[in-house]
Amino acid sequence: MRPSVGVVIPTRGDRPVPLLAALTGVLAQDYAGRVEVVVVADGVPAFLVAQQVSGADSGADSAADPGDAGAVRSVRVLGNRSTRGLPGARNTGISMLGTDLVAFCDDDDLWLPGKLAAQVAALAEEPAAGFASCAVEVEYGDRRVPRLAGTGRVTHRHLTRSRMMMVHSSTFLFRRGWAWVDESAPGGQNEDWDLALRAAWRHPIVHVDRPLVRVRWGSSHYAGRWADRIAGLEWMLARHPGLAAEPRGAARVYGQLAFCHAALGRRREAARWSLRALSARPGEPRAAVALAVAGGLVSPRAVLHALHRRGHGI
Repeated sequence: MRPSVGVVIPTRGDRPVPLLAALTGVLAQDYAGRVEVVVVADGVPAFLVAQQVSGADSGADSAADPGDAGAVRSVRVLGNRSTRGLPGARNTGISMLGTDLVAFCDDDDLWLPGKLAAQVAALAEEPAAGFASCAVEVEYGDRRVPRLAGTGRVTHRHLTRSRMMMVHSSTFLFRRGWAWVDESAPGGQNEDWDLALRAAWRHPIVHVDRPLVRVRWGSSHYAGRWADRIAGLEWMLARHPGLAAEPRGAARVYGQLAFCHAALGRRREAARWSLRALSARPGEPRAAVALAVAGGLVSPRAVLHALHRRGHGI
């Protein structure tokens, strides 16, 4: 008997085409176990999302008969019953599942063939582990760039030194009961990084270092919300003191804060955080980029566009 898997797909209902593709990618997985999908409508009536994924006039809070065993697929659409926003939507989905494992998929990302089977197998090989991820393929415009971790086990120190963007929420697969999303994350920022850090603290994350999820950049709800990004980074520094204790990781976060303040036109704050970044790690590139943005030499949009085309963020 293969473990059953529940998949949570949060959506605001404003990306129907990517949402349908995300759902199709999940349902097409070559995994012989039972798969239950919960699509959580956040801030939009569930029946409207049900129409998007099924074309029917109804279907919210309903499901196909899951059967008893085997390669069964079922889909439910329901409204967010917790705090409004991405963390609450994820927790709503988790709470509605009774499966052995839980996975996340964002409504603008795509699971590639073999993703689920490879991760379930990796978890089975390490019974003490409760959390798995995989490498990703970043799609931006007409470019696709693989992002690998270079390891089969992602530790807490890995995630402190670097965000490890390939440990992305759409790659998460974990044993039910192992993790809940912290709904206090400001604007839903960094809730996935926080979850991965907490998971890795318990046991290294089992990582399948093959790009089995396509992460689509360019349609994110978070990209230009600079104030929210600042609040999210400060929230992470307060929750995870180890970030400030690791020079490389601290410089990265300080450099990101500098860039966000520069994007908002706050030159003094951008300079202050840039200096902190350089003090933690001389030569931190984000500090220089933030100062260039603060000085009007380049726009934040141009910086992000150049980085995204290489499969990287700030």
